[in-house]
Parts: sequence; C-alpha cells; structure tokens
Amino acid sequence: MKRFIWMGIGLAIGVIAFRKVTEVQASMQSTLGPEGLNRSVNRLADGVYDFADAVRAGMRERETDLRSALGIESADLVRR
Repeated sequence: MKRFIWMGIGLAIGVIAFRKVTEVQASMQSTLGPEGLNRSVNRLADGVYDFADAVRAGMRERETDLRSALGIESADLVRR
C-alpha cells in the first residue's frame, strides 16, 4: 500500500515538473526571435517614455511650487 502512495506522489511530481518545463519552453520560444525581441524593445521604450513624462510633470509641478514660494508668478521670463 505504501508503494502505491509513493508511486502516486512521484507521478504527481513528475506531471507537475513536466508541465512547468513545457510552460517555460513555450515562453522562451515566444520571447526569442524577432517578434519577441520587438515586443521587448517596444515595452522598454514605452517604459522609458512614461518615466520621462512623469519626470517632466514632476519638474513642472516643482517649478510651479518654487515660483509661487518666491513670488514669481509669470512663467515667461526673459533670460539673459
């Protein structure tokens, strides 16, 4: 009886391991190649653009705070 239990446990572990290996292989095939590389580069570029936009928005907000704290309300200043 114990042999059947251990055999069942071993079989379950084998099935789970096989499924995980198959899943990893499928994900590797989708990320390798020109299409996967293009997707990765596009995601990276989108992330960089989103980050840059967030930084610009933060800079504008901080500049507005500083201008109001210094009493400078006009955003159009003549630079020398």
